[in-house]
Amino acid sequence: MSTHTPIVEYLATSRLGEKGQLTVPKQFRDDLGLGVGDPMAVLRIGDGLILIPELPQLQRLCNSIAEVLASAGATASDIQATLPRARDRVFRRHYPHLAHASPKVVRRHKKQA
Repeated sequence: MSTHTPIVEYLATSRLGEKGQLTVPKQFRDDLGLGVGDPMAVLRIGDGLILIPELPQLQRLCNSIAEVLASAGATASDIQATLPRARDRVFRRHYPHLAHASPKVVRRHKKQA
């Protein structure tokens, strides 16, 4: 297990495979102690998904979070609206040298049939 455990960390971009599978990069599987066949909880927040290694107390945690958010009047849209700013804040904190660099234009080539 890694000695540095950030609260939120952008890991990587992954694409869905033919059967809807995602690949978690090896470094992060190793850091979290994940192996083949380990159960993963998939949480839906509006149009977003969060993957978490399944823990026995996860259902209680999810219910508790849902109750707090509901009592505060938060909607899925409210929560999702905060994600870009939070992601940018985390990125700038962990990668300040990249955050201040000029953005590069990434061009994607169409796959040929």
